[in-house]
Amino acid sequence: MDFCFSSSLIAASSASTDKGTGTSQSLSIRTVKASDIKGLAEVITRSFHPRQGLWYWFYPLLKLGIYEDLHSRIRSSSPHHRCIVASLSIDGAAGGVEEIVGTAEIAMRFDSTASDGFPYISNLAVSPTHRRQGIARKLLLACEQIAREWGCQAVSLHVLENNYPAKRLYFSCGYRLYRIDFSFSNWLLKRPRRLLMYKKMQNSF
Repeated sequence: MDFCFSSSLIAASSASTDKGTGTSQSLSIRTVKASDIKGLAEVITRSFHPRQGLWYWFYPLLKLGIYEDLHSRIRSSSPHHRCIVASLSIDGAAGGVEEIVGTAEIAMRFDSTASDGFPYISNLAVSPTHRRQGIARKLLLACEQIAREWGCQAVSLHVLENNYPAKRLYFSCGYRLYRIDFSFSNWLLKRPRRLLMYKKMQNSF
């Protein structure tokens, strides 16, 4: 059973076949289902908190916290919040297997500079073993499609200034720097600054 949204496809699916094993793989971008949350928590935790150093010991606790946060947020009835997933289906002689390999969320945000609100993309993550396959780009396009359905003409997101692969992706997708967010912890703890990026979208694809 889905939480709030239908499980219909948002973006076009892609498929490929491994001639050596006879298995076929198809990737689809769709809205979240209740059964996805465990896989989503794994993808997000692995993406933002790799099991290295002290993070190794806190990994189960971090994953549990992310799971509970997702569970609560996805069950909300807000009409302007969507969570989408990249689902990889593998069909073979032993039957089909589905794996959640990516996710993103989009929601309306409000601040002093945008009284009417603006669509904001967050938690864009792809499993480390499935990166460099165009999945993040497809998730971005799906979020932009949702923003258009809401009647919006621009979308925004944050990225850390030292996350060079993500910055390259966003720039290549038409995002531009809007402002640099600076906090005292950036200077005191020497943490990377957060860059707010935005994209003005065309009326249609």
